[in-house]
Amino acid sequence: MTSQLKWKFIFICAVVLLCFYGVLGLPTFPTSVKQVAQNVAKRITLGLDLKGGSHLVLQVEANKAIGQRCDEAVDDLSKQLQSKNVLSPTGEIRRVDDTHISVRNINADSYSTFQDIVNNQFGDWSVAPAAGAQNSYVLTMKPSAVSDLHTQVMSQALETITRRINGLGLTEPQIALTGPSGQNEILVQLPGEGDPTRAKSVIQAGGQLELRLLVDSQAYPSGPAVLAAHNGVLPPDTQILPGNPEGSSSPGQSQVYYLVTRAPIVTGQDLRGADPEPSSENPGQYEVEFHLSSAAAARFGPFTEENIGKQLAIVLDNKVYSAPVIQGRIDDQGQITGNFSQQSAQDLALVLKAGALPAPIRYLEEATVGPSLGADSIREGVRASVGSLIVVMVFLVIYYRLSGVNAVVALILNLVILVAFMAWSGSVLTLPGIAGVILTIGMGVDSNVLVFERIREELRNGKAPAPAVDIGFDRAFLTIIDTHVTTMVSCAFLFIFGTGPVRGFAVTLVIGLIANLFTSIYVSRAIFDYHLAHMERQAELSI
Repeated sequence: MTSQLKWKFIFICAVVLLCFYGVLGLPTFPTSVKQVAQNVAKRITLGLDLKGGSHLVLQVEANKAIGQRCDEAVDDLSKQLQSKNVLSPTGEIRRVDDTHISVRNINADSYSTFQDIVNNQFGDWSVAPAAGAQNSYVLTMKPSAVSDLHTQVMSQALETITRRINGLGLTEPQIALTGPSGQNEILVQLPGEGDPTRAKSVIQAGGQLELRLLVDSQAYPSGPAVLAAHNGVLPPDTQILPGNPEGSSSPGQSQVYYLVTRAPIVTGQDLRGADPEPSSENPGQYEVEFHLSSAAAARFGPFTEENIGKQLAIVLDNKVYSAPVIQGRIDDQGQITGNFSQQSAQDLALVLKAGALPAPIRYLEEATVGPSLGADSIREGVRASVGSLIVVMVFLVIYYRLSGVNAVVALILNLVILVAFMAWSGSVLTLPGIAGVILTIGMGVDSNVLVFERIREELRNGKAPAPAVDIGFDRAFLTIIDTHVTTMVSCAFLFIFGTGPVRGFAVTLVIGLIANLFTSIYVSRAIFDYHLAHMERQAELSI
């Protein structure tokens, strides 16, 4: 054996050992078939269709976030125009739809001021005269601003949902954008999670925390009762919000209404952390302790010091959870109290830490795959793979004789490399992925057939075995590369535009193709070279 051939086999053996380490998880060597199966099961991550679990498709209502941005612009513009006396006594600013604002009856001599305000502070909006109305204008959100806001909403929604799901401690969740462009759909797959109820509640929770000052300490039975108590006119910059009596979160109690300031002192964006803690006042119950950023603490400290003795409304998703009395200066932390169980307190803390969703969501699709169905898929998939491999091996040995054994070795090593790479990289094996494994076997056979038929052709032309092998591999190489690259390009498109299972098929097939190039060209050629080196000069090649 030449030195070059010896190093080839050393490299091949190193690859094989590395693959077995990846698949079996050595150095604890398994001593039984059962231990081998357990080690492989631990190293290979199964997808939802094989392991069982929950499949959710939800839609982000991005238009509502755009409408909220429009509402914020209306409030901001109203304050700006009123402070500059731009509006006439009959002037009006209102939202027309998600992307249009109507400004009616501005003072004729204040147009330049109005134009400066819009240009300097509302750069995402364009202004045009309103049709058929004098001194009235329409502000339109620019298409680029709408597109940027839509992209931002979807990105933030995906990130928030990912943080919430990861916080639940579920294993190998898959969260990704899906569906046609513009449909605002997010795919959530939870392998091993048979009951997605808790996950759905955590995903859908708004999680927007606000701290507001309670204007009226009285809790009223209805919104009209709040208006009646204030002679039908709410104080400036106030808002009516629902809540539970004494801020309790108990669902068995009737809902009451509070009058609070419209502008929050602190919002969820100011949070630095949130943790569930046992209640010191109510044994067996929990509360959520939150911590504020240094910038928020700098605002919150002076505010609480100025309002000692008044009530602070702790608002979650526009509902008052509790309204404690401010008894002293509070800088960077506070508590949300109520009849929380340990799990509900943990979920609320998780939602607060993950951040608020930028827009409401609704569920379009929900499906649960049982573990028994997944086990059937694995069993039938393994049977199909092993069956196809056995048939192919028998065909190769019968048709190509000893050279067929060479091809069988290359095929088996191809599959070992494929499984090992999936174990090393943490790739998820799905039912379409098993189909990719079976197709890899076919591609491997195709590569060997191309090489062997080229060698046979050279032998029929009178070439000696060694030159016939050299020419056969050289001429088949470009054809093999061409077919493999073409298939990989197709897989790239499947991965880019496909959903989770289709991507799994593409990934598995690409890995198998790369492994096949190594085994059918490098390993098979090394075996031929070894056989030729030990073959008698006048002997015929068994092919």
